[in-house]
Amino acid sequence: MQQVNKRLMNWASIIEPKTLAQAEATAALPFIFPHVALMPDAHLGKGATVGSVIPTLGAIIPAAVGVDIGCGMAAVRTQYHREELGSDLARLRQAIERAIPLSAGNYNTSLTDSAAQRVEQLTKLAEKSGFDPARYAKNWALQLGSLGSGNHFIEVTVDERGWVWLFLHSGSRGVGNKIASHHIRVAQQAMKRWHIDLPDNELAYLVEETDEFWTYIRELRWAQEFALANRDEMMDRVVAAFAEWHGGPVEEVERVQCHHNYTAREQHFGKEVWLSRKGAINATAGVPGLIPGSMGDASYVVVGKGNRLSLNSSPHGAGRNYSRSAARRTFSRAQLREAMAGIEYRDTDAFLDEIPQAYKPIDVVMRDAADLVEVRHTLRQIVNVKGD
Repeated sequence: MQQVNKRLMNWASIIEPKTLAQAEATAALPFIFPHVALMPDAHLGKGATVGSVIPTLGAIIPAAVGVDIGCGMAAVRTQYHREELGSDLARLRQAIERAIPLSAGNYNTSLTDSAAQRVEQLTKLAEKSGFDPARYAKNWALQLGSLGSGNHFIEVTVDERGWVWLFLHSGSRGVGNKIASHHIRVAQQAMKRWHIDLPDNELAYLVEETDEFWTYIRELRWAQEFALANRDEMMDRVVAAFAEWHGGPVEEVERVQCHHNYTAREQHFGKEVWLSRKGAINATAGVPGLIPGSMGDASYVVVGKGNRLSLNSSPHGAGRNYSRSAARRTFSRAQLREAMAGIEYRDTDAFLDEIPQAYKPIDVVMRDAADLVEVRHTLRQIVNVKGD
């Protein structure tokens, strides 16, 4: 760990100067307490650094969570061993692709029984929170159980002992994006009204005594619950698709869920703070978590060590080394095929910006995180599903 200054702690051995400068600007805000913690996967983000943990007193920065509220991971360990699966993995990938809408803008045309139950619960929660999600997205209910695109994925993986895990990454979809974007604008308008100048307009904040602050908190919490329900719905469908493909039931030996873009009320250094993790997971001692690598690299099932200086946090993944546009300029489809050798995936150059080389080496990230988490399992993909 590197103490950059009294308000910024850094666990990243690979970090660009612009990323560090961005984190320093956030850490200098007057309501930060006690300090910002930069995770090993930190990289430049919009407003706040991706891979940062931001504790605040009396205020909150909507961009410190970002536009994919509640984005995170889910994993299920099955009772099956790799040797029981056979080699027809293309049919398994296609079964998963049929079960779950992929790509930005794609969603369900109708609700399954399980999705309908989850939508009913989310509707009641929204009513209790005093808002209508349809204000942000009329089709929000049909978004439940859909993956999205970018770095969101579904994988079938195998751990170090050969046990098969189902693994996925997604968040609150379009409705969460619209909620976040709205409140970022509200915060920016507040900065103008109060004549507050910031180093970056995306660091606009809401003050705890205001109605705007509590409206954001209520809708943020709802979006976080939507993201959890979305992952549960997708995982149920992946389990069902796997069971049908294999011809036998799936026993869930273990299920792990974790957010990595969210805000929670937590105690740190003697004070109750609003803790925003933007690309970081809860690594309180004994808490299980999931840290994915890139689409062609290892992922990890971990348990937190409760590192006080890290604000009980750890990295959420590999972290980008190349922007999406830079990756497309730098790498070729042939290099993507080489990186994905031995993994069943949809062979298209649409995923070129997700090539493993566009990310930090996950083994370096995990080495940097050695005092933050303990590795329980190392997962290797055998099937990868992504949206264009």
